[in-house]
Amino acid sequence: QVQLVESGGGLVQAGGSLSLSCAASGRTFSSYTMGWFRQAPGKEREFVAGISWSTGSTYYADSVKGRFTISRDNAKNTMYLQMNSLKSEDTAVYYCAAGAAMYGSRRPSNFQSWGQGTQVTVSS
Repeated sequence: QVQLVESGGGLVQAGGSLSLSCAASGRTFSSYTMGWFRQAPGKEREFVAGISWSTGSTYYADSVKGRFTISRDNAKNTMYLQMNSLKSEDTAVYYCAAGAAMYGSRRPSNFQSWGQGTQVTVSS
């Protein structure tokens, strides 16, 4: 099992930026797909962005494409989510996830390990 710990959430005004981090530890995850998901109150958890840990290839939800950037630092075993041009609708708890999922996976059920979540609030 992979252990994941997020950090970096907070309160920001619309149009601002935030950066999230996800520190990973545990079993070897070099072949894993990693991702960011979010869940707003009363809504289902939704996919935000994904990355192949081995190749660094990325994919995004249409709602964040061009505004968010997912990346990873292999040496630090850390994944990042840079969020720019934030909107009020980006407000949610953000979770990092990892799993033996096929690259391109967007379903939460395809990811076996989850962090505890970090709150992102965008004020309008």
